[in-house]
Amino acid sequence: MRRVWYPAALAGLLAVSLVSAEAAYTPKHEAGRCAIRGNCGKQSFFGSELPCPDNELAKDPTKEVRDQLVGICGAKWNTGPVCCEAEQLTALSDNLKKANAFISSCPACKENFYNLFCTFTCSPDQSLFINVTRTEPKNDKLMVTELDQLISDEYGSGFYDSCKDVKFGATNGNAMSFIGGGAKTYPEFLKFLGDKKPFGSPFQINFPDPKEYTEPDIDPLPMAPKKCNDEDESFRCACLDCPAVCPTLPAVSETSSCHVGVLPCLSFGAILVYGIILGLLATAIVGHIAVAKVRKAKSERLRLIQDTTMSDDEDEGEMIHNNAMYDRPQKNYWINTVCDSAFSRLGFTAARFPGITIGICVALVGILSVGWVRFSIETNPARLWVSPTSAAAKEKLFFDENFGPFYRTEQVFLVNDTVTKGGISPVMSYDTLIWWKGVEERVAGLKGNKTGTSFDDVCLKPIGDDCVVQSVTAYFDSSPKDLSPSSWQKHIRECVETNVNCLPKFGQPVDPKLVIGGNDNSTDPTHASAIVTTWVVNNGAEDSSFVKNASDWEQALKLTLLEVQAEANSRGLRLSFNTEISLEEELNKSTNTDAKIVVISYIIMFFYASLALGSTTLSLRSVLRNPATFLVESKFSLGVVGILIVLMSISASIGLFSFAGVKVTLIIAEVIPFIVLAVGVDNIFLIVHEFERVNISHPDDVVEHRIAKALGRMGPSILLSAITETVAFALGAFVGMPAVRNFAIYAAGAVFINALLQVTMFVSVLSLNQRRAEDQRVDCFPCIQLKSAGIQLGVSSGNGYSSPYEGQEEGTLQTFIRKHYAPALLGRQMKVAVVVVFLGIFTAAVSLIPEVALGLDQRVAIPDGSYLIPYFNDLYNYFESGPPVYFVTREVNATQRVHQQQLCARFTTCEQESLTNILEQERKRPDTSYIASTAASWVDDYLRWLDPDLEECCVEKEKNDKGRFEEHTCFADRVPAWNITLSGMPEGEEFIYYLKKWVEAPTGESCPLGGKASYGNALIIDDKKNTIPASHFRSSHTPLRSQEDFIKAYASARRISSDLTEKTGIEVFPYSIFYIYFDQYAGIVKLTATLLGSALAIIFAISSILLGSVFTGAVVTITVVMIVVDIIGFMAVFGVSLNAVSLVNLIICVGIGVEFCAHIARAFMFPSRAVMERAKNKFRGRDARAWTALVNVGGSVFSGITITKLLGVFVLAFTRSKIFEIYYFRIWLALVIFAATHALIFLPVALSLVGGEGYVDPESDGGLEEDLASRRYRALLPDVEDSDDEY
Repeated sequence: MRRVWYPAALAGLLAVSLVSAEAAYTPKHEAGRCAIRGNCGKQSFFGSELPCPDNELAKDPTKEVRDQLVGICGAKWNTGPVCCEAEQLTALSDNLKKANAFISSCPACKENFYNLFCTFTCSPDQSLFINVTRTEPKNDKLMVTELDQLISDEYGSGFYDSCKDVKFGATNGNAMSFIGGGAKTYPEFLKFLGDKKPFGSPFQINFPDPKEYTEPDIDPLPMAPKKCNDEDESFRCACLDCPAVCPTLPAVSETSSCHVGVLPCLSFGAILVYGIILGLLATAIVGHIAVAKVRKAKSERLRLIQDTTMSDDEDEGEMIHNNAMYDRPQKNYWINTVCDSAFSRLGFTAARFPGITIGICVALVGILSVGWVRFSIETNPARLWVSPTSAAAKEKLFFDENFGPFYRTEQVFLVNDTVTKGGISPVMSYDTLIWWKGVEERVAGLKGNKTGTSFDDVCLKPIGDDCVVQSVTAYFDSSPKDLSPSSWQKHIRECVETNVNCLPKFGQPVDPKLVIGGNDNSTDPTHASAIVTTWVVNNGAEDSSFVKNASDWEQALKLTLLEVQAEANSRGLRLSFNTEISLEEELNKSTNTDAKIVVISYIIMFFYASLALGSTTLSLRSVLRNPATFLVESKFSLGVVGILIVLMSISASIGLFSFAGVKVTLIIAEVIPFIVLAVGVDNIFLIVHEFERVNISHPDDVVEHRIAKALGRMGPSILLSAITETVAFALGAFVGMPAVRNFAIYAAGAVFINALLQVTMFVSVLSLNQRRAEDQRVDCFPCIQLKSAGIQLGVSSGNGYSSPYEGQEEGTLQTFIRKHYAPALLGRQMKVAVVVVFLGIFTAAVSLIPEVALGLDQRVAIPDGSYLIPYFNDLYNYFESGPPVYFVTREVNATQRVHQQQLCARFTTCEQESLTNILEQERKRPDTSYIASTAASWVDDYLRWLDPDLEECCVEKEKNDKGRFEEHTCFADRVPAWNITLSGMPEGEEFIYYLKKWVEAPTGESCPLGGKASYGNALIIDDKKNTIPASHFRSSHTPLRSQEDFIKAYASARRISSDLTEKTGIEVFPYSIFYIYFDQYAGIVKLTATLLGSALAIIFAISSILLGSVFTGAVVTITVVMIVVDIIGFMAVFGVSLNAVSLVNLIICVGIGVEFCAHIARAFMFPSRAVMERAKNKFRGRDARAWTALVNVGGSVFSGITITKLLGVFVLAFTRSKIFEIYYFRIWLALVIFAATHALIFLPVALSLVGGEGYVDPESDGGLEEDLASRRYRALLPDVEDSDDEY
């Protein structure tokens, strides 16, 4: 951004202007004879002197002229005649000094440049290689206006090669842009030097091909050019200016590049292991069949010998027809017993004192909710994705504090999308340029609506009073007359070829890559399909008055550009734009875009829960017989209270942690209500359904005892899921990334508080609701009593509760699971198929893990229809420049020579692996480094500014003998003299003294190396400690067109900085405006693995303890692992990248995955005796307990947990927000599908194979735990019609 270019400097480079003479022909071409000499006048008042044609013999100069010539061109001009005079040497000296600022760092280039023009101006053999072809009369003389000069191919190409890589550090560009107009070949270079132009040569110098030149007796002089890697070390250039002398950097090894063929190693390993498992399994099956056949044959022989008949037990191989109860658990598990007792007492107390319990809960929630007064939402992306203690955040803070915040940019793309037979139509035309120039003038005159701030008040002004506006129309600033129907195309072509000839008002050449795009298939820039305009605005500290003023002007700019979009459309063009305030505004807007969708999702789950709770005691038959029963038995009000408890837990969590200073993020606002509602509704169903079971089994007990029994049975199950979910979420609190940490804190708090309220407040409300129902009062209107409802406990009335085994209907789903699903699933062949299929899915998911991309595309994060989406598309498609990158040094004592050598690159004693040299080498491998431009090295430009040959750069005023001040070149008489070995350079206090002068020195035509414009804020000087606390070396990235490019560019900059620190011993870090957003990806894979691994380890420990079995705990944990890994594989297939949002969702997947599995696992470990008694004879041991668990709670998991979440998730499918659709709907849908299938299919099979030994159900004397979470109530009754044939 901070580049400074100077038009007059270019003129100086063209040492052509040093020859001035009159025009005359050159009839004689022989050694010792001149072609031009002296000055014969000007073509205009402001023009330069032109030489006279002179074909006379060369003459010996006077001593003064000789000394002047030797001082300019060197000792080889000590003797012999010459063809130049004093005034020519003065012009030569002035112009070579201007060129010297760009080429002096490379001795070979300087020597060749000086040699060419010294020879041209003063060679005694001019007539041998110069031929005057055109003259013009002036008074009584002739002035030369055109001539031919012959240069050999060897010298021309050597001259160009020695200069083509010379850098001008202040602009991050090549010196060739100044001295050669960006020439790509030596003929272009010479042509640029010879072309007549206002700020170049005052007459035309042609450089014809010597082989095709027809004039007799004229040939190029046999001059040998110096090479940048010349054998003579005095002419050898530094690495920065000569790639041939640079050391080779070690190759960069790509991380995570392990492949076996085309497959990543992880994918190959997963497939290999799965293949081995399949092979072993197939071998085992074949072996088992063979052994079974042998045993069967042996049994047949024994039967014939013993004359016995086959026993029924031998049917189907090893199938045994003994009662499953023979293997039922006999032991009690003390932890479960303690939990059962504790929850029973808690339930009794809450039911006995409902008013007190509810009052205490409401009071505590109210107290915690007081923290809402400190409620604050964090919307700043920089503080969301990066920990304030992370390196990236500290580095950004360091950069802003020392160098100021990065510029604010306002950018527009004007595109022609019209497709014709010839391809894309060009965007530029005369009418379009005139219209666009008017738009830019309108923008320049804009003022903020609130503060009246103008563009001139906030814009960047690098060297004067003109604002930086990078635009194609800026090419016409110095030549407005060329913006005409006949000349605009030619002018743009010339400016793109040589942008230093078309300087805008703000004095910096406009890089064509910054203003023209979509020109890939054409060499003509006027055929481009897009043009770019960028307004550069200064920045200030956050919330400062300057930022508020700038934001106000940007708001006015945004409104204006929205109007201009319509104007562009009317012209058949498309305009896209972005202002500095746009992205944050659109990100915040996305939160409200789908508020209706989210609310509808929650309402559907709310109504489902409220209605389904009432279905536990209501059947269609009972309602038809007595409609009054519905009004009493409905539990809609109970569902409302359950939902209110969910909202109370969220309010309490937000209040508690807001008071503690934890800010709410958009992720929290969008996700936590869904989590707590989904988890909370499940637990409500568990309690209500079990309570209805107890009402039937113990109808004579008082309400308090029935509540106690129900909570005693459900409490341990709720404890298992609540603890695992809370711990899983709480682990995220140890993460530095605020978006993840704050979510984890709020989610863990909300889930934990919700569980507490459910086993206290909800239980109290449940007891009140039961008393209301038994008193035959209407739901929601308890003041109304309906005697006709006929509510009875333990009596089969058809109007309400029915006693056990008196005709209560079994649900269709429950019947299907008991008769068909569970027996089929637990068959031997089906078990093998289930294991093979689920391990296959798991293997595929593991294989896809390397394919999960990183990043969060801005186009996904903003709402559909946002005006920024076309802008980002155009940015990736048309913008040909990358963002700037700064390599920042800290606490470098550059006053010492050793540290100067560690930083510099322009001097012969600079270290080969100095900071600037390494950056230059990295620039030469952009595919790996993502570095596009040469680093601007303040130390090199500062030390070169001290060069006494640049007489107008470092100048001091001193008093002479007469007491008057006169200017004095700083290092003119220094001993030792200034030289490229650094031996004459300042150190210590002197270094700081001149450094302070340099950073205040203006950058101008006479001295383009002045530091004020380019380096005024690039370094901090501590003159008390004589050190440099902070400085930066500016470069730029290659064009970055995807999230992958941004992530790799950031990783590459980190690698380069680490290498610089290691090799130089200087603390270096990289900084670019986008790094703060991509720092999360430097460790997000490791962070994800750590969080998920820790959560799974804790789940294993907790489930093993509460379930009383390491084996069952391991099965549950492995099942959750498979669920999460399958979801990650799903992410790879359906384009869900890994970022902070998806990481939060993966943590959710762990917690919800446990929710699906915990109830079946507990029903397996503590099987209901009543259900288990109904298992048919074919099931024994673990098979019988797995069957019991499925029959007991399988329907609840499907119709309750699964359906509840599916209803909420499916509504999100209608979202218009891409981020909701990709990162919430897709992941949550995958979660429900994979969690449900694993819990209902894989988990029972796995438990039947390797589950732990079970324990006695503490409440197996009648109250059944078997209907653990059913979404509607029905009893599990013995089916007298069942027979073994059904299985």
